[in-house]
Amino acid sequence: MKILLLTAAASLAAFCATAQDVEAQPTQTPPCSSEIFHQFDFWVGEWEVFAQNGAKAGENVISTEEYGCLLVERWTSANGTTGQSYNFVDLATNKWRQVWVSNWGTIDYSGGLNEDGAMVLEGEIAYPNGTTSPFTGTWTLNEDGSVTQHFRQLNAETKKWDDWFIGTYRKKQGAEN
Repeated sequence: MKILLLTAAASLAAFCATAQDVEAQPTQTPPCSSEIFHQFDFWVGEWEVFAQNGAKAGENVISTEEYGCLLVERWTSANGTTGQSYNFVDLATNKWRQVWVSNWGTIDYSGGLNEDGAMVLEGEIAYPNGTTSPFTGTWTLNEDGSVTQHFRQLNAETKKWDDWFIGTYRKKQGAEN
């Protein structure tokens, strides 16, 4: 019994010493908590997306993952096609980067907020047939809380930027955003 009590007392003393060491350590800043990691937060939520003509283009869910270090996009178009993107601050360049993947191609671009507060990314779109083209994406937070998304692709023949998609994101009714 005496050995059991001594063992319990020693274990309690070791636990208390460890607990004090943990308490004495300074609190660490959570990963990805600085301002740059929150520049794209206006896009987080559950959305219905509408084309310029007012027709519903699809639905999109943008979630924050990996302790705020990653935004994950899950898109479903009105006709059922899907795509996903990872959006993150590239620590090597200190710029936002999006990598989009779907059955019709990929987009890889990077950038950041412009002087008006819109997220502007520039890079390249690639199609399954091997064709690539310069590509830009702009997300603008509107006063009513909606977001305008404007994609443009460089036309190889005319050397002009063509609208690829312009849509308005509206918060999905009843969704927690």
